[in-house]
Amino acid sequence: MTRTSADRSPGHTGEVGPATGRFHPLAALLLLALAIRLPLAVWPNIIHPDEIFQYLEPAWRLLGHDGIITWDWRYGIRGWFLPTLLAGPVAVGDLVVPGGAGAFVVPRLVAALASLSIVASAWFLGARISRTHAIVAAFVAAIWFEFILFAPHTLSEPLATALIVPAALLLTGGPSQRRLVIGGALLALAFVCRFQYAPAIAVLAIGVCWRNWRNLIPLVAGGLVVLLLAAMVDVAHGVVPFRWLIANIEQNLLHDRAAEFGLQPAVTYLVSFWMVWSVAVVPLLWAIWRGARHAPLLLAVALVNLVFHSLIGHKEYRFVFLSIVLLIIVAALGSADWIQSLRAKRAWRRWALPLVAGGWALVSVALAGASEEMHDDWMRGVGASQLAAELRSDSKLCGLALYDVPFHLLPGQERLAGSSPLYALQPGDPLAKGNLPALVQATKPAFNRILARPASAADLPADFSRRSCAAVGNGDACVFVRSGTCDAVAAVAPFVINDVLVRLDY
Repeated sequence: MTRTSADRSPGHTGEVGPATGRFHPLAALLLLALAIRLPLAVWPNIIHPDEIFQYLEPAWRLLGHDGIITWDWRYGIRGWFLPTLLAGPVAVGDLVVPGGAGAFVVPRLVAALASLSIVASAWFLGARISRTHAIVAAFVAAIWFEFILFAPHTLSEPLATALIVPAALLLTGGPSQRRLVIGGALLALAFVCRFQYAPAIAVLAIGVCWRNWRNLIPLVAGGLVVLLLAAMVDVAHGVVPFRWLIANIEQNLLHDRAAEFGLQPAVTYLVSFWMVWSVAVVPLLWAIWRGARHAPLLLAVALVNLVFHSLIGHKEYRFVFLSIVLLIIVAALGSADWIQSLRAKRAWRRWALPLVAGGWALVSVALAGASEEMHDDWMRGVGASQLAAELRSDSKLCGLALYDVPFHLLPGQERLAGSSPLYALQPGDPLAKGNLPALVQATKPAFNRILARPASAADLPADFSRRSCAAVGNGDACVFVRSGTCDAVAAVAPFVINDVLVRLDY
């Protein structure tokens, strides 16, 4: 259970050995992974609103600025550890490129750099078998489209995965006391980032300690240090340590808050794999079956995580990112076996590695945009970012109103309005009394820019004209402008966005 590599065949030392030439292949593969990921950190797509409103927006507020406060922060179901870590990159980004863009890009650059731990770990996991396995595993981790897609996003799933994979490397293959301590710390940090990965983390810990329960002592010791640090962060923010964890379970299990965002059957993730991987799922399953003998524990962790999340009613593909990563690494190890089999045939010896590596690259490129879900992930939020950049650079903006446009489709208060007031005019707001046209007419002196759907143009005051539009969510949204300045009035005060979100309980 604790093995991550198969017994070496006669004549195979399994050692990586010295690199030929002056440049180590791992360094080349890391540079390849970095070259692919860094441009995507600047690409303004948003896979899910959580990356803004659960992490970057709270980090921005920690620096003393105004920001949008969502229901999960009002109910205290989110921990302060990740926003506190991200506050540094957010501050640096805002210092280098003021105006919101830097505070968005620099944390994504940090997340992209963190994702390289998966590439490096894949190399060393493969190196326990052979140099070929190391090259193939790291190459696949560098170029596989799902790894690339999630790499720059400030979401708990990819960040936790970037901790769990190197922890698995440290904890397997006859770990020393030091590696056990560091591995335990990484697993605890992953738990704080994404506590829903606890069953997977437990399987990894049990697998490591199965034959030697003394390993549990340094493992737990390393974890306790991180948990103590996380508790201190909670205290520093004036909350009871890990109260957010209890509140999260209460809200999502007892009060079914997660169910409000949709419920799906247990087979949803299997269907998602078929939709995303298409017919490539067949060779992938074959490669996973072949690679299982090299990394049985990694496969067990992936499957437990997949089963656990399948039992939860609300499902999103990103939730099982850990399983995706581990399954692909196992498949990469299995495909390296094919190379060794091909090399046994003289005619294929020279072309075995390029053929398999090229196959992985072609499949990755083909699947990156093959499904509608993948296309949406690459493009989601780009239109909203374009409108936000236009608004943020508008020197005449003195107040912005969102007219029946959901805030969670937009990239945060600072990137939208800067220091100008941000208002929300929503049909579900009790104070709107079901008459948004009358409300916008009464409150229009307080803002000179409105973000609304094109179909709402007739509801807006006549002195607002449409300037530009872009895709936001499932439809377009447009910036409507009027000339002149803003004069905040008493009638508009209750429609500051955070006050509206309190009334909507959202």
